[in-house]
Amino acid sequence: MTVDLNILMPTVSTFFIVLSATLVAFGWRLAVKRKLEQHQKMMVSAAIAAILFFIIYASRTFIIGSTPYNGPDGLKPFYLVFLLFHITLATVAAVFGITTIVLGYKKKFARHRKLGRFTSIIWFITAITGTAVYSILYVLYPAADAKPLFEAIFG
Repeated sequence: MTVDLNILMPTVSTFFIVLSATLVAFGWRLAVKRKLEQHQKMMVSAAIAAILFFIIYASRTFIIGSTPYNGPDGLKPFYLVFLLFHITLATVAAVFGITTIVLGYKKKFARHRKLGRFTSIIWFITAITGTAVYSILYVLYPAADAKPLFEAIFG
C-alpha cells in the first residue's frame, strides 16, 4: 500500500486548521464563562494545532509543491480572487493570533480580550475558506500532480 503525500498532507493540514478553529471556539466560550485557566489551556491547544497545520502546509509546499487549480477555466479568476482573500485572511489571523497570545501571557487582558474577539472571527473565516480551497483542489476538481508554487497559482 502506497501513501499519496500529495493528498495526505493537505488532508491532515486541513484537519489541523479546522481543529484549531474549533478549539478557539471552545476557548472563547470558556473565557465568556470566566473559566480562564481552562481558556488558556484550550487556546494553547488551538495554537499547537495551528502550528502543526503550518508545519505540514509549509513542508508540503516546499518539498512536493502546490496543487494547481484544475477546474473550469472560466471559474479560475474567481478562484484566484477567493484564494487571495483566504491567503490575506490567514496571514492576518496568524499575526493577530500570535499578538493575542503574547498579550495574554503579558497579562494585558483588556487588549487581549479586544483583539482576541476580532482574531477569533478572522480565524473562523480562515478555517472555512481554507476548507473550501481544499474542497476545490482535492474534491471537486482534483489535479494529477503538484507543481512549483507560482506555476500552480499562475499556470
